[in-house]
Amino acid sequence: MDMMMDNLPQTVDPTTLTSRIIQSDSIQREDRANDSDNDADDMQMDGVDQPTFQKLSAHAARGGKAEYRRIRCPAHRYTPLRENWEQLLTPLVEYLKLQVRFNTRTRSVEMKTSRHTLDTSSLQKGADFIGAFMLGFEPQDAVALLRLDDLYIESFQVTDVKILRGDHLSRAIGRVAGQDDSRIHLLGSYGNIRLARNAICDLILGAPPGK
Repeated sequence: MDMMMDNLPQTVDPTTLTSRIIQSDSIQREDRANDSDNDADDMQMDGVDQPTFQKLSAHAARGGKAEYRRIRCPAHRYTPLRENWEQLLTPLVEYLKLQVRFNTRTRSVEMKTSRHTLDTSSLQKGADFIGAFMLGFEPQDAVALLRLDDLYIESFQVTDVKILRGDHLSRAIGRVAGQDDSRIHLLGSYGNIRLARNAICDLILGAPPGK
């Protein structure tokens, strides 16, 4: 008998079934209300025109005023500047959209922005490019300053590492540069400059090459 009673279908309380139906209906109505609110918000956002702004050129960002840079040309770089003038002028004019000229009275390279200059950093990049050439770098090496943003120039004297005079200074310069120039210029990323500076300082202090 016990087994037969267990197999009989169990009756469900009608009040419980009704409460579950009412609860499910209320949840469905709430979901439909939320969906309708979201659709209304989406339609409202779609109906509003989002403002679009054109990118300002460097000339317009300065209120129509042109910016200037002037880089002096040392006496020993005047002839290389004249020989490589076209290679220096091409990236400045075609890539950076700058106006460039050489002032023979002051012996300096002058640059300024124009209405065609798009990037606000173009003038500073151009000044760094010409400055690197004035320090002795070749145009094909200095042009990397225009293409990459994480390149820097660092300069220091041999005597900044160790106070040397006479033949000792000449030997230290010969170990590093091979010519009578006590100033050293480095061009590259921060990590590469640090490695090169440490190696050069070791040479100046008397360490054998490659150690």
